Amino acid sequence: MDRMDNYKQLIFGAKPKWRAILTATACGASVLVLLLKWFGHRQSWKKIQKAKVRREKSLQRAEHAVCQFKESHPETDTSLILSLSLAELSKQLKDGTLTPQAVFHSYMEKTLEVNRRLNCCTEVLLESWDQLEDIDSHKDGILYGVPVSIKENIGYKGHDSTCGVICKLDLPATGDSVLVEVLKRQGAIPFVKTNVPQGLQNYDCGNPIYGLTLNPHNPQKKSGGSSGGEGALIGGGGSVLGIGSDIGGSIRIPSSFCGICGFKPTSNRLSLRGVSSCIRGQKSVLSSLGPMARDVDGLALCMHALLCDHMFTLDPTVPPIPFNQQVYQSSKPLRIGYYENDGYAMPSPSMGRALRETKALLEKAGHTLVSFSPPRLIYAMHELVIRGLLGDGCTTLLSNLKGGPVDPCLRVQIIPYSLPRTVKKILSILLKPIFPRIAASLDSLRGVGSVQDLWRQHADVEDYRHEVIAEWRRCELDVLLCPMMGPAYIHNYPGKLTTYQYVPTSPLSVASSPVCTHFSSLCGKLTSTLTYTILYNLLNFPAGVVPVSTVTAEDEEELRHYKGNYGDIWDKLYKKAVTGGEGLPVAVQCVALPWQDELCLRFMREVEMLVREDKK
Repeated sequence: MDRMDNYKQLIFGAKPKWRAILTATACGASVLVLLLKWFGHRQSWKKIQKAKVRREKSLQRAEHAVCQFKESHPETDTSLILSLSLAELSKQLKDGTLTPQAVFHSYMEKTLEVNRRLNCCTEVLLESWDQLEDIDSHKDGILYGVPVSIKENIGYKGHDSTCGVICKLDLPATGDSVLVEVLKRQGAIPFVKTNVPQGLQNYDCGNPIYGLTLNPHNPQKKSGGSSGGEGALIGGGGSVLGIGSDIGGSIRIPSSFCGICGFKPTSNRLSLRGVSSCIRGQKSVLSSLGPMARDVDGLALCMHALLCDHMFTLDPTVPPIPFNQQVYQSSKPLRIGYYENDGYAMPSPSMGRALRETKALLEKAGHTLVSFSPPRLIYAMHELVIRGLLGDGCTTLLSNLKGGPVDPCLRVQIIPYSLPRTVKKILSILLKPIFPRIAASLDSLRGVGSVQDLWRQHADVEDYRHEVIAEWRRCELDVLLCPMMGPAYIHNYPGKLTTYQYVPTSPLSVASSPVCTHFSSLCGKLTSTLTYTILYNLLNFPAGVVPVSTVTAEDEEELRHYKGNYGDIWDKLYKKAVTGGEGLPVAVQCVALPWQDELCLRFMREVEMLVREDKK
């Protein structure tokens, strides 16, 4: 008490001169803090404007080069070139029917047109014209003359790989990533980088630097993320082949939303060297690089090209396993596991119908279909996926978002991430009586508490992988068919923060309050229907997406009665997110065991072929 009295005496009993000095010091400190914040925001704004100017200049130079080429080569049949599949395009480039110059400028022109509509490109790689001049030195390459788009976080010498965050701006790569080097060695021409969501951990596709990417089938819907720029560009016809990355469905979700094929290989089947991330070092849920294309043969051709001695030399940590063409081309009947509802997230009517129709086609073709259920999925999602992916309590991801504005599509998502661990725990306890799975998810956002807990968590992940493999073996499966997230969601799902003035009268009323309900909706951004994709990153199983149908009026009518598995706010938000999807593409997902990537692709090709024949 004496100390407090002394403090009061110092402040209030001081002579006017000292009182003025103390007041001025406090005011000065406040002004300094505000000035530092203003200066930080000013610097961020300057960085963003510099990046936008750089992008605009690259687009303008590309436009000029395309115009010049068209004037000097009026005979170029652009529409024919754009209509060819990757396999057909590659064949005509190799036999000389088409020139790399004609193909390159045709796709560059289409890319510029698609980008004007969808805002899917972050920068044209102007060095691609230099590579085009020297392209004949790589005529023996599998992808000779093929223009390839790459996701923004994939390293290309002299260019930023920002992951959509300000702190990674103005840090150009000092060399090409391994995958870009291999693409160039195989004669491919990386020509444009494509947009991503801020921080990559989101299936929207927008950031404060490059803006929001739209869906090629409906601008009111998402292109998906985090490889959403790739999905939009390929789905819009501006690229015949792209490279994305996938840590929770980031290749498969945009492929599903945009109506193209996408493949997530076994992690480290393709080198990740030179690829940027906002949660580097996390080992529970594994990331992969993989191809995105219009058809499965395009995916397989890309994998065949990349799985070469050059990649194995550049990155000796990648197992030297060449592409097995014999497995890919096999026609042996398959024993296929399937499930329509994983028990965590009920699929939309169109998702369920797509799976049932595909199952019927496979059975009719002579394949054996066996019911399969992933064991302990709720445990896997909460204790292994979320607690592992954000094991540091979200600290690393949040640190990458500092120093600049946060995109609207991410702003609501990071609110629960930013809460202290104790607050997350309290909220999870309050929510548990009403929203048990949401409460468990919020508790998992606390991450792990110690190195010992982290090691235990890694051991649990390993044990769970073997548990699923044992169940797979028990059912004697070759591959697995399961639903794929879709159709495309509305933008900024699940929406912005709504504030209420609310006075709780009991613990139960606290749990049901708008504040807790809102926090539960925010957590849904990470989990929700991601169970269908992120499970296979956790298991490290190769998985791919094949479009098989479109949303019908009947699907929309059935959606009106959708309740979900739990009837909680996640189910209600999901229903709202997919409403209005008539005509949008719907896909299924094909899965295989680790390192059986060619078998997974073979299964995808079988699905694609049967669907195509059924539509004739």
